This record gives sequence, C-alpha cells and structure tokens, in this order.
Amino acid sequence: MTAAQQAELPQRQQGDDRLVAIDHFVKGKVVRGGGTVHRAGGGVSFEVPALDLDALVWPRTSPGPAFDVPLDEVIDVLVATGDRLRTDPGGHVAEALALIQQINPLAPAVLERCYGDLPAQFARNRILDMIDGEIGGPTVLDGWADHVSRDGRKGRYRAFPPRLVHVLAGNGPSVAAFSIVRGALSKGVHLMKLPSNDPITATAILKTMAEAALDHPVTRSFSTVYWRGGDSRVEQILYQPTYFDKLVAWGGEAALRSAKDYIGPGFELVAYDPKSSISFIGREAFASEETLAEVADAAAADATVYNQLACVAARFQFVEGTEDEVDRYCEALQRALGLDRHLASAVGPKLAPDLREEIDALRDLDPMYGVWGRDDGRGIVVRSDEPVDFHPDGKVVNVVPVRDLADAVRFANVATQTVGVYPPERKVALRDALANCGVQRIVRLGKAIGGPAGMSHDGFFPLHRMVRWVNEED
Repeated sequence: MTAAQQAELPQRQQGDDRLVAIDHFVKGKVVRGGGTVHRAGGGVSFEVPALDLDALVWPRTSPGPAFDVPLDEVIDVLVATGDRLRTDPGGHVAEALALIQQINPLAPAVLERCYGDLPAQFARNRILDMIDGEIGGPTVLDGWADHVSRDGRKGRYRAFPPRLVHVLAGNGPSVAAFSIVRGALSKGVHLMKLPSNDPITATAILKTMAEAALDHPVTRSFSTVYWRGGDSRVEQILYQPTYFDKLVAWGGEAALRSAKDYIGPGFELVAYDPKSSISFIGREAFASEETLAEVADAAAADATVYNQLACVAARFQFVEGTEDEVDRYCEALQRALGLDRHLASAVGPKLAPDLREEIDALRDLDPMYGVWGRDDGRGIVVRSDEPVDFHPDGKVVNVVPVRDLADAVRFANVATQTVGVYPPERKVALRDALANCGVQRIVRLGKAIGGPAGMSHDGFFPLHRMVRWVNEED
C-alpha cells in the first residue's frame, strides 16, 4: 500500500462523554494504542488502534499458518480455548464483559449470561457434530478424498483452506464464537471486521486462544479490527481477490448492499441475510388456563431473544381461536413479555418515536385493533386482523387471529427464518408448505434459539460455503 493510500485512512475524531479503549488482534498479537475514535451511541465512544492495512493481509505466494495443521490439533486448540473462557485465568472475559456493558444496548445481566454461554460453543461434541453435519466429516478438511463416478472415472477433491473477510454482527456475542470456531475448522486465514455494538467479544476470545495455545498457527490465522462499515477507503483496498476469496457478512440490509458492491469474479459473498421470524399457535393452546400460560410463556421466550434484536425473535404470531380466546392469549402474552429471561431483560428499550406513534394511533381504533401494554419496556402486544404494516421492535408483538394455521402460511416468505409451532405435532403438516414459501427453520414453540449443531443456518451449511472446493481429476 502506498503512503498516499495510508494517508486516506480515517483519522482521530472528537469523542463524546465517555471514551472506551478497544484493542485489535492481528495475526496472533494484541495491538493497543489509540488512533481513531468512533461513536457507539448512548454518549459513548470507543478508540481503536490506527489501521495498518498491509498487516491485515496474507500473501498468496505462501500458505496460511494453519493450512496444514491436522484437524484433531485444531479441535484441541478450540476445546482448550473453551476451557480457558470458562475459567478466565487471564481475565480477558471479565475485562471484555466490563467493556461491552458500556457499549452494547443489551442489559448487563443479559450480556453476562451471554458471556457465560460462550464456552459451550467450543465443546468437542458440538464441534464434531458441526463437522459431520456441515461438511460431511473430517476427511476433506485434512486432505484429498477419493471419488469414483459410475462410469469408472476417478478423481479427488478437498475442502481447501480459504482466505476470508468476516463482517460480524453485534446483536449477540455468540456470533463471534460461531465465526471463530468455523474459521478455525476451515484452517483458513480470517480478517474479522468488528461491529460497532460489539467491537470487543471476538478479540477477547482470540486473546484467550493465544494463551491457550501460545503462538499456535490457528491463532496466527486471525485478525480482528474495526473500521466504520462502508468506508470505501478501507474496503476498496481489502475487499479484493488479490487478498481474499470470500466475504462472509452478517448484518442488516444496508450492510449487505454495501458488501455486494465489491463482489465479482474471484471474490464471493457468503451472506447471513437479515431475517425475521414468526409463531404459529394452534387452538390446542386453549385447552386450559395452565396450558395457555405455558404457551404464552414459550411464545414470549421466542419473541424476546436479545430483546428482539435477533433474527429468530418472533415478531408476528398467528393464533387459531375465537375473538375472546385470542384476546385472552394477547393478555397472557403481554404479561409474559415482561419477565426476565436468559437472553432478555424484563425491561427492554423504550420504543422509537415513530413506532410509538403507530401503536398509539391503533389504541384509538378499538375494537378493530387491540393493544395490551405500555411503552415502559415490558412489552406490547397488538392484535389485528392482518399483519400490521410497520416493523414490530423493542419487545412489540403483532398477534393475528386465523381460522386455521394453514391459512397463515401465506404470510411466510423468503425473509422468514424461523417458525415456532404449537403444538409441535402440527409441524409435520405445515413444514412442506412453509418451506415452499421460503422458510428455513420450523421448530417447537419456545425453542427458536439453540438448535442442534451440524444443521443448516439461514438455508445453507456455513462451513461448506466457507471453504474452497478444489478437484484433482484423472
């Protein structure tokens, strides 16, 4: 990179009331020191080291550090990292938790529980399930697998280590853990762009890995840095097939549209597209008051994942029942939304002004609409004959009565990630129709989060997409 290009990089700006210092992690080494200040929101800014773009790429003239490391050894490093995340002898988890609580919008108690969940992502059995389910077993990750066609022709193929840029999402700390585990299993090299609402977790995990496996090739295969998303002065240089094979992008529509500007021959996009989720609740929910309370609690758990910041959070719920039954369900659901949960706080964020105005307008249209709850962070339920035309957010759920759950299938589409169904026995009758509409997951109500390792994510197998498939043919 030329001196002129380096001079074009963003320089330090004035911060706000509070300034949080954030480290980078470059090829196995912690990088400290201020260089650029970015706003995180809520009167907080964070300062990161100045970018050295030359240090963030790996030359194609030589293999990456972990390209030839046996998979068993990679797994051992990941398991040791998980163990160290649990005990935290280096204090990296505690330090990161203190920092992220100043930046991320989730409540401190929820973030603490999320951090407590991180070690489980590094469990050996979970990693083995991921390898078997997402890529068909370990053989292709360690070398060349034989293939013989029915006409007798022979060849070999390999899941070759990739060179990846990751654009991480910050709505939950687990995204960083998922990305690091899969990145390590691919044996590739990985530049991770940190999100503004969590520029901390991925670096903390890698600091922990660096202590679990000192100067190991897997650790030297990762870099985590922050720049403002969409900054062409950085992305025009890094998002090139000269350095990387693929861009693995999490995030909203704006982030993905920006990323797609750089996609072309030799530089592929692997996108975790923005999604939303829904719930289907059968008339069996009204068998008793106890059953109704249990169903409302399960539906509320699905609706409030990360205080409704997650794609799996069910914003629309379709309920079979009479007018009186559906209203009873809405009342029970609103009470359940205000409970403290593992991945949600009892009191969430206040509503955005435009969303509050939309809901307040519906209060005046009773009985056409029903509204339960206030703008106090404890959740609001809006009942309407058709889905509302605004985006429920901040623990707001839209309940739509239906004659039959089959009638609600038409409201699913390619942007629908997860459908939670009660009772679970009715999933079988609905799953093909939902899949035909574009749905990617059909689950038991209350189980939107935490599916089995090794299954698809957003309609594809991430590890399979991350690697480069290469043939050697006779």
